[in-house]
Amino acid sequence: MIRVYSQTMTLSSKVIPMNIQLKSLQYPNRVMGIWLLILCSMVVIMVLLGGLARLTHSGLSMVDWRPITGWLPPLGQQEWSLIFELYKNTPEFQKVNYGMNIDDFKGIFWLEYIHRLWGRIMGLFLVIPSFFFWAKGWLNFAIARHLVVIFLFGGLQGALGWWMVKSGLIDNPDVSQYRLTAHLLLAVTIHGYMFWLALTFLGLNGKILGNELIKFRFLYFLALSSCIGILLMMFSGGFVAGLDAGMIYNTFPLMDGKIIPDGLWTLKPWHLNFFENITMVQFNHRILGVTCSILIFATWLVAQRNRSSKLRRHPFNILLVLIILQVSLGVVTLVMSVPVFWASFHQINALLLFTCALWCLRSVKV
Repeated sequence: MIRVYSQTMTLSSKVIPMNIQLKSLQYPNRVMGIWLLILCSMVVIMVLLGGLARLTHSGLSMVDWRPITGWLPPLGQQEWSLIFELYKNTPEFQKVNYGMNIDDFKGIFWLEYIHRLWGRIMGLFLVIPSFFFWAKGWLNFAIARHLVVIFLFGGLQGALGWWMVKSGLIDNPDVSQYRLTAHLLLAVTIHGYMFWLALTFLGLNGKILGNELIKFRFLYFLALSSCIGILLMMFSGGFVAGLDAGMIYNTFPLMDGKIIPDGLWTLKPWHLNFFENITMVQFNHRILGVTCSILIFATWLVAQRNRSSKLRRHPFNILLVLIILQVSLGVVTLVMSVPVFWASFHQINALLLFTCALWCLRSVKV
């Protein structure tokens, strides 16, 4: 069992069972919790930059990956000319941007460069404070293990991002929807992992004990189901983005004048329709969005009925607002044929929705 010490306790008093053990009292907990929340915010910005790179077709402008030496942008006209020549060999330039000049190229290059640079900055913001906490004696094996996992996930995310980009540099000027979705879900996993730890450090939990255990078990189940449902919705959203499935059937709630459109099962074998059939991919995303809305509304209703002072209802109220906003943004993005602003807002709000669902889950942890 990993534990946290409370500020009001003396060194000889008992500790509150939690998930992390510290050698100091509340001040280190608070510092490390805030640090993790900042890292979570940086992940949100990272997802925003990645979404903008995809929506503006900037993600394939950098055709090499230098994780250690790639900090600086091109310096001087000669370097710009060199990387532009490399870009000219890509299918995106040859099939889509063949009329682009070097000034146009710079316009798409900078966004992808900032996206990658932000990932490197996040790595430093993870590693440098970790060494500081270790030097202060705030880390034990259990905490260090969590930080190592986060660091390894971050490195894997960078490698997965390059693996995704490579899929668009061979024949097709579009990245694989499978790799894009994996890249997105790993970012969500890293974010959720750090946010859960941050809640533990900050003591923002509402562990239910004693006679209330049975009372809140159903609410815990609903909150957990909401988290899973949102993850599935984001999973399906990755395929919508990867296939540009939002560019067709730009009406809601009907698709081509029907609730259940034609053409859902055109691919063989049948299971490919869920990942490669644009009609099925968009239809599934709609169904999952509606299902999540109903599930979250039910979760909110149950939370309102449980009036115990130990239950923090604020995250459930925020969750309801966010799912209403998410559905509204999804409809607006669809009917307007995926404008960059609304599509980016829709993607970021999905991550915030998942974050709030984790907060709800933590507040009724049984």
